[in-house]
Amino acid sequence: REAPPAGTDHARDAVLARYRELRAASIEHHSNALKFLSRGAINRCARQLGLLTDRTVNAESDEELTLIFDLALYTTEPGRSYAFDRYARAGRFPPGSDAELVLAALRRAEFSLWRIERRHEIAGLIVFDLLRERDIWLVDQGMEVSGPIGMVFAARLAAVADFRMTTGVIVPIDDDVLADLMTDERAWRRDTLAAVAADPCFARTVYRAALDSGVMEAVRFA
Repeated sequence: REAPPAGTDHARDAVLARYRELRAASIEHHSNALKFLSRGAINRCARQLGLLTDRTVNAESDEELTLIFDLALYTTEPGRSYAFDRYARAGRFPPGSDAELVLAALRRAEFSLWRIERRHEIAGLIVFDLLRERDIWLVDQGMEVSGPIGMVFAARLAAVADFRMTTGVIVPIDDDVLADLMTDERAWRRDTLAAVAADPCFARTVYRAALDSGVMEAVRFA
């Protein structure tokens, strides 16, 4: 792990303190938005991931359940509203508050495949968006400690402050997952890579490939 340059201790403390405030708001929003999900939406997403049997969700771990909730919160069927949109309409968040800032960021969160390029000089990581081809500053204390340089992962990142945060799901992309993903035509049905990343089908395909490969068995979300 690379050490930050001298004189950045105070800047690092400030970034991490801000990150923790925004992360707390994100956790609260996700918890509250789950109340706006219907049983039908949850079952739909579980079925898409192969985790529904006779109308019963059969997730074997919290990590598998989190993948279902992620899809239910961030994707929807044509003509249906998003759970976060319904939650936002029902809530009353003070203008300029962290709650308002983070909720807006979550509603704009972008899914993609990301590669860890290097440690950021202050805190977190510089990751490369493999589909949109751009560098992003990601602050995530768990990833900063455990993510090796060169690691590829799938996640939704929300732009808050000057950096981005994960939205709760991180899926390692190993050779088996990548091989399945590259040969699945459903994942690449759009004309451009940016459109592929924005297509809800892409996230579903990534999650299904990760579950089928067994890679999620070694993942623990904290």
